[in-house]
Order: sequence, then structure tokens, then C-alpha cells
Amino acid sequence: MSLLQWAAVGAAGYAIYRAVQGKKAETSHVAFADGEPADKNFAQVRSAGVEGMRSDPKQWDKTDQASDESFPASDPPATY
Repeated sequence: MSLLQWAAVGAAGYAIYRAVQGKKAETSHVAFADGEPADKNFAQVRSAGVEGMRSDPKQWDKTDQASDESFPASDPPATY
């Protein structure tokens, strides 16, 4: 196979991949958990806590929870 044929096969494969993944990528946001309504959320702020995250952190304690609940406030939580 020539280099041009390999390039055409690669481009076709990439186009198929994007077509399959494109719909999911357009509707999901990075910070929001699956099923979290982000489209109607004007401020684009997710729910506080691990439940609102797409990926679960390995360690999560009361301080992390309080800090996440206070975001985007300028003051740190009182649990420090």
C-alpha cells in the first residue's frame, strides 16, 4: 500500500470515529457528571460534591467537601 492509500484509510477511520463520538462529545461537559443537566444551567456551575463530578477523586474529606460547596466564593470555608 502506498503512503497516499494509508492516508486515505486513516482519514476514513478518523471520520468514522468522529461521527460515532461526535454526538456524545457535543452533549457532555467535562465538569458535569453524566445525567447532570448542564444545558439549562445558565451559570454553567455543577452541583457540589462527588455526586456532581464526572470522575471520582481518590481521596475526599470534609475539607474538600466544604471547599467545593463554597466555590466560587472568595472566602475559604470555616473548616480549615
